[in-house]
Amino acid sequence: MERTRRPLFVLHQFLTSTVCWLIAFATVAPFACAQTYTVLHRFSAREGAHPHGGLFFDSEGHVHGIGTVGGRNKMGTVFSLSRTQRSVYSFTGPDGAFPLSELVEDSAGNLYGTTAMGGYGGGTVFKITPSGGETVLVKFSDPQFGNQPQSSLVLDSEGNLYGTTLLGGINFRGSRGLGTVFEITSTGTLITLYRFTGLTDPDFADGEFPYAGLCRDQAGNLFGTTGGDGSTTWGTVFEATEDGGYAILYRFKGRSDGSQPMAALTLDTAGNLYGTTKAGGVFDHGTVFKLDTNHIQSVLYSFTGGTDGGRPQSAVVFDSLGNLYGTTVLGGTSNRGTVYKLDLLGNEIVLHSFEGGTDGEYPYSGLMQDSRGHLYGVTSGGGAGHGVIFEITP
Repeated sequence: MERTRRPLFVLHQFLTSTVCWLIAFATVAPFACAQTYTVLHRFSAREGAHPHGGLFFDSEGHVHGIGTVGGRNKMGTVFSLSRTQRSVYSFTGPDGAFPLSELVEDSAGNLYGTTAMGGYGGGTVFKITPSGGETVLVKFSDPQFGNQPQSSLVLDSEGNLYGTTLLGGINFRGSRGLGTVFEITSTGTLITLYRFTGLTDPDFADGEFPYAGLCRDQAGNLFGTTGGDGSTTWGTVFEATEDGGYAILYRFKGRSDGSQPMAALTLDTAGNLYGTTKAGGVFDHGTVFKLDTNHIQSVLYSFTGGTDGGRPQSAVVFDSLGNLYGTTVLGGTSNRGTVYKLDLLGNEIVLHSFEGGTDGEYPYSGLMQDSRGHLYGVTSGGGAGHGVIFEITP
């Protein structure tokens, strides 16, 4: 089915790569090449500035993402780019504002995401059609059902969406609420699957403040993290079910095991979970960790905050050999963040240190990988001042 999108801006930077980036999504055999870093696009404020959510590639070679601010109304955008087309949706406020999530696509080419604010003030869940029209599926208005979703969504085969809200829920600490896990059915009904209590008793503490989205296994179980507040709690890994079940799989101790996970988890084929923490570890600059199927946690790498990176806030991705890739917001040679590789033995290799300026800086989001092993991501700053899209050939 042919898809069209409203033209907005020409990605002439995409043509500077010696290999057409659209080939990246074809099925080709991997090949070895020298590692290179290429800035594919530098954002302007109108296109969508300071992206915090990662990129999403569809089957037709379009790249989609979210600008947290910017756009016509300075409330954020959804952008779609290709070699010859561009489209962007600018949020207005009533339809959402300040999106922080990544996008997810259904089989019909519709895109779904969340905004942290807008709607009735508590954020929204939205849908964008292939032609660029936007529909607000949910406006969070009653705090007991959640407030300020900052997470990406998970879509199941029946068209149901799953996500988290950072705040809200019936259990309050002060007036903020401590977050929820929710479902939006294919018919548009919002169901709160779980409300975090924030209890601090070690026997009952269930976590608070889920910044990140969820991952889902083949049985429909949902896995996520809570960030905690760094004082009374240091974060958790949890499992939720579609019928409202909830269990804590791991509670961070705030020491060498890590603290304050801000990113979604990644499942391997054996059911092990992998993630990052913003703080903790041996040097208190964050970790990459693994939680096996017996809920035993191990730290794969502790960042020093130096040239190896520090303060990771994004999920990791695997290559075909089992190596892990991710980003750190800080650290590197200029303390503006890194792209790293972690091999099977736990050895870390910095693939790129961001220098600021036209190079980009502060990558909050994770990476996408194509069939050739090329990595793509965004930075929230640098470029022309509003962030960049980059490619790395490791």
